[in-house]
Amino acid sequence: MKVYSTTAILYVVLCLGVFSCKQSSSSQAKDDYPERDEFVIDLDLGKIKERGYITAIMDNSSTGLFVYKGKTMGYEYELLKMFCEEQGLQLRINITQNLEEAFNKLNTGEGDIMAYNLTVTKERKKRIAFTHYHNLQRQVLVQRKPRNWRQMKLHEIEAELIRDPVDLIGKEVVVRPHSSYYDRMVNLSEEIGGDILIVPGDTNTETEQLIRHVAEGKIDYTVAEEDIALVNSTYYPNLDIKTPVSFSTQIAWGVRKNADGLLKALNSWILRMRKTTDYYVIYDKYFRSSKSALRRSRSKYSSLSGGHISPYDSLIQNAADQLGWDWLLLSAQIFRESKFDERAESWAGAIGLMQVMPRTGREYGVDNLYDPTQNIYAGTKHLEWLQNQWEDKIADREERMKFVLASYNVGLGHLQDAVRLTEKYDGNTQSWQEVSEYLIKKSRSKYFNDPVVEFGYCRGSEPVEYVDLIFDIYQNYKEILQRESQPEPMVQ
Repeated sequence: MKVYSTTAILYVVLCLGVFSCKQSSSSQAKDDYPERDEFVIDLDLGKIKERGYITAIMDNSSTGLFVYKGKTMGYEYELLKMFCEEQGLQLRINITQNLEEAFNKLNTGEGDIMAYNLTVTKERKKRIAFTHYHNLQRQVLVQRKPRNWRQMKLHEIEAELIRDPVDLIGKEVVVRPHSSYYDRMVNLSEEIGGDILIVPGDTNTETEQLIRHVAEGKIDYTVAEEDIALVNSTYYPNLDIKTPVSFSTQIAWGVRKNADGLLKALNSWILRMRKTTDYYVIYDKYFRSSKSALRRSRSKYSSLSGGHISPYDSLIQNAADQLGWDWLLLSAQIFRESKFDERAESWAGAIGLMQVMPRTGREYGVDNLYDPTQNIYAGTKHLEWLQNQWEDKIADREERMKFVLASYNVGLGHLQDAVRLTEKYDGNTQSWQEVSEYLIKKSRSKYFNDPVVEFGYCRGSEPVEYVDLIFDIYQNYKEILQRESQPEPMVQ
């Protein structure tokens, strides 16, 4: 139930007439987290392990999750991958910029972990359970330096910046709604005894977007955690982030309040992880390495800026059209093969972007596999041939793609052996999951010596991992890039 004082109601009326969407602290009860009877699904670690994957609710940001030169990256993402590997689980991503929507998705089971740079607050604890904190952060004011700050002396710059929060009285501060920044500004306004004009941004606006708006002069002030502000200040040198507006706060992940098993496993892992060198390497990579962060932010091959995956996007899109594939799936395969390195060579002699063997290239009339156009042509023609081999045998399109990719990796004959073994042992030959089990078993003498097997021994775990990884990359590309980026023609 929402409860308002008479003074608060009167002030809201005045604000509606005078400030329109601007809100002062005295008009803001804890509206961001109203009391509610909220549905919470019964889905704990045991059931999550039965299905084989965990879904993380994340945002596309320079510290959370992004794609850079085809590689999925991010502080939160790398930590989640480590946890999932320890638990033997796949990691799936659900990109959600709206915090209120993220809370709802968590509790209804669309996600299992809220993996944001999430501040622990008492109000949020009413809705979700928090893990042990990853680190402690202050919230800081993000403001713009004077226009000609490069020509000014330090004391002159300081004179024009806010260093005492009291000076925020009467100033507009735009913050992400349903956020700890909003709550902090409400409390700060009470503490300093004057009204900060707190303006909620759009519900889907990310903190990093608001920081960019400050740098571009669209707004004057916003608030962010110190580490996020620090990373973004490397992109925008006209920003000042030195004024704290809070004491240290805990940064943690959120889970459902009834997911005791998942919470226990995460807490145990976090406490151990924080003592390792790996954690500090990952943290420094995203929060301390300003040159790397700046390079990523300015790259056209980053989902944070350009939205492209590689210099070969147009070539890949054209090839995917010929195959009838989503170009992001073909991009995921090429990243797995070569990480978009046109000069790549394998120990077995495979060459270029799609790691085509010279004899395969010759079959399709290609003599220079280091040339991206020729290499993608040969690789795509081979995929097309494999697709034709499986088209009448595997009815489901997505299942068929898995057979095609596995055949590309290990050879058509080994896949046909695995299908014959699956059929012999009364399995479902239309199911990649069942056929892949027999592909793995082809490394054992009982199976590679079976009379139905024509191509002998196979280290079948490799093509199975190959397919799994490509589809993991593909799902990340779809989730992060949203299929919105349109590749530009490649400059030859």
